[in-house]
Amino acid sequence: MSAEWVTAIATAGTFVVIAASALAALLQLRHMRGSNQIVALTECREKLESEEFQNAREFVAIELPELMKDPSIRQKLERAFFPSELRPAGNVANFFESMGAFVRFNIIDRQIACDLWCGVVVGSWNGLLPVIHARRKRDPGIWENFEYLAVLSEEFMEHHPTSYPKRMRRMPPEETA
Repeated sequence: MSAEWVTAIATAGTFVVIAASALAALLQLRHMRGSNQIVALTECREKLESEEFQNAREFVAIELPELMKDPSIRQKLERAFFPSELRPAGNVANFFESMGAFVRFNIIDRQIACDLWCGVVVGSWNGLLPVIHARRKRDPGIWENFEYLAVLSEEFMEHHPTSYPKRMRRMPPEETA
């Protein structure tokens, strides 16, 4: 066998090794992305289920509408610093802003986020609308990632009134005595 053939075979072998290494690296990156997504999803779930966050969502649903009737509160929302009496509302909006960024930049898969939390996201967005409108007078770009997530969530709800697989049988409902 001539030296040219040996060189050609060695070059082809090197190519195969490099291609296999690149494929292994891609698979490892995919695995790492999945691990990072699990961590992010777990942290979001823990925050959403925390007593502090549940109290903040309850504040948005029950107390905020009444507070927003006060012109002095609405006026405070247009100032640089967020009013302390509305801090729970700001915490809810800021959390969903972060979650929206995670979805937007593919740290959390949009299908998974919407399947799990679309109702909570849309409900929170709607509950916070008066605060959002007031804050946008000062900062037009505030909570854009939250808005992005809310739009995705609304669209998901329109296309998936239920997320249960279509062709999967359902369990019979329990009979009540």
